[in-house]
Amino acid sequence: MATPLIAILAGDGIGPEVTREARRVLDALGLDLRFTEAPVGGAAYRVAGHPLPPDTLDLAKRADAVLFGAVGDPAFDALERDLRPEQAILGLRKELGLFANLRPARLFDGLEDASSLKPEIARRIDVMIVRELTGDIYFGDKGHRMTKTGLREGYDLMRYDEVEIARIVRVGFETALTRKRKLLSVDKANVLETSQLWRDVVNEVARDYREVTLTHMYVDNCAMQMVRDPGQFDVIVTGNLFGDILSDQASMCAGSIGMLPSAALDGEGRGLYEPIHGSAPDIAGQGKANPCAAILSAAMMLRHSLGDPQAADRIDVAVGAAILGGARTADLGGTMATEAMTDAVLAGLE
Repeated sequence: MATPLIAILAGDGIGPEVTREARRVLDALGLDLRFTEAPVGGAAYRVAGHPLPPDTLDLAKRADAVLFGAVGDPAFDALERDLRPEQAILGLRKELGLFANLRPARLFDGLEDASSLKPEIARRIDVMIVRELTGDIYFGDKGHRMTKTGLREGYDLMRYDEVEIARIVRVGFETALTRKRKLLSVDKANVLETSQLWRDVVNEVARDYREVTLTHMYVDNCAMQMVRDPGQFDVIVTGNLFGDILSDQASMCAGSIGMLPSAALDGEGRGLYEPIHGSAPDIAGQGKANPCAAILSAAMMLRHSLGDPQAADRIDVAVGAAILGGARTADLGGTMATEAMTDAVLAGLE
């Protein structure tokens, strides 16, 4: 069997720092992996004039998996939207067909005080958010125009077809089968026609998954319930916009956005793995970034694309041991530097 090729697209801000630490952990496992790096985001624009150059996209397409850092740089805010760093991740999702985003949020033992919630509520959170990635308002028609009365108007079209909905909903049901067999579908069907179609298709797909308990909830209620009682949730499936918002909210319930990994999957084993935090340019290069989300993203890569759940479990356990042992970066209320945090995780692998 050929040695798996991992594309490392570190990107901007703290992206290079956290992907470097994730690579250290992967190297420590002694796995037979090949790594190739390429620029993406603002870093790519600086050298190639585009946030997703052809060579970078070609590498991503050839790779068995992509380990991604972060994109975003305020230095490029004045560029046309198509050339801004953030377009790189949208382009990769579209070109690689990465329609299913898995975003787990759980509170590691010892981080109760880091959560925005009361400890007795926070320690109950263990949710998997399944977010659709290639449709919705992010990819619909958008632009600026003038109204008949001469006013500037911006517009963004929210849209889904039934095939796009059904395939992500099936991922939600299949994920629920590996957990507590509970699936919550989140929409806004009382207001949006897109959401009404979403709910209709969810109910149709549910006929094939009688062993899973399905419920529905409006997104505003879900946001409220996430802070009231996050322990009630197991698997949530939702669209691109709502999933983006709810997963960030879940991260603060779980202690810090610096702890949450994600996987973007094509449904056939290939995926892009990234921490859900942004590029954080305000702390870039200062050794303050929490590498745990990137390290846990590497664990998800081993689990979902490389077929090595045992190695993934070793990383998960090592991160938990480091946290329980008191390892804390600034976002968790500590003073530990990025590399030192990884050292603590590496100690847990031994």
